Amino acid sequence: MNHTPTTKEYFVAAILVFLGAVLVSTKAIFVKLAYQYSIDSASLLTLRMAFSFPIFLIIAIWSFNKKKNRQNPLTKKELGIIMLMGMLGYYLASLFDFMGLQYISASFERIILYLYPTIVLLMSLVFLKKKILNVQLIALGLTYLGVGMAFWENLQSNFGENIWLGTGLVFLSALFYSVYLIGGGIILPKVGTFRFNSLAMLSASFGIFIHHYLFNETDLLSFDKPVYQLSIAIAIIATIIPTFLIVEGVRVIGSNNAAIITSIGPISTIVLAYIFLEERLGWLQWTGTLFVIAGVLLIALKKKNYKEL
Repeated sequence: MNHTPTTKEYFVAAILVFLGAVLVSTKAIFVKLAYQYSIDSASLLTLRMAFSFPIFLIIAIWSFNKKKNRQNPLTKKELGIIMLMGMLGYYLASLFDFMGLQYISASFERIILYLYPTIVLLMSLVFLKKKILNVQLIALGLTYLGVGMAFWENLQSNFGENIWLGTGLVFLSALFYSVYLIGGGIILPKVGTFRFNSLAMLSASFGIFIHHYLFNETDLLSFDKPVYQLSIAIAIIATIIPTFLIVEGVRVIGSNNAAIITSIGPISTIVLAYIFLEERLGWLQWTGTLFVIAGVLLIALKKKNYKEL
């Protein structure tokens, strides 16, 4: 940041991050609603990226034409890393997430995805040799205890044995997204947020398009009208708009503060799932959700003791 933000700038940035987190949480709701029209996960993900692709292409062109970026072009290595991160964070992570949502509730999906800060912490320990504080060990215990409680309640629900498959798929999504965050965090200061984000999304889009071409014979023009409306909503409301709201907010208040604010995500999803999907949570999942949020908040608050990822 070029200067210390004023109280007004900080407040506005915090609101942007808050709104971005709420909008991101709508993704699971739109996906579950779309599944009511017998669309498969790969086709829905392809439609999402097809509708968002033109916007990210425009942003990429704008970013590359900025004077600062023209004077500092990407190296082949940097371009390769960005493309790889995009494949991991928005192709594989999104694919496993969409697949998992076929088997578990939107509320439980958001709880599992919200484990990514703990996965980042553990990966930093293993691969970057960063120490974990005692309070962070407590945070890890809280988050995984919370997920275990939510999992147990869902195991007793009508989802049956599919809860194992759905949980595994969404956890893989969180795992790949964590790899994306670590890798992206290393290269992002060198290449810039907009250039990195737009290129990562474009590379992920190509990966998804190729995946659909090779492994899915479904005609993308054969679905009911609501599918396309929901796909556009996923692309604009749950992808494009929150991306830029959160990026701008992080620019002003920093990633640590933004991480704390985005803890609204699981609660937002639960509320939206209650309204639009009529999902009902028992006391175990509510308690588990609070444990997960508490654990992630502890990690976010202590992250300031480490070099920014």
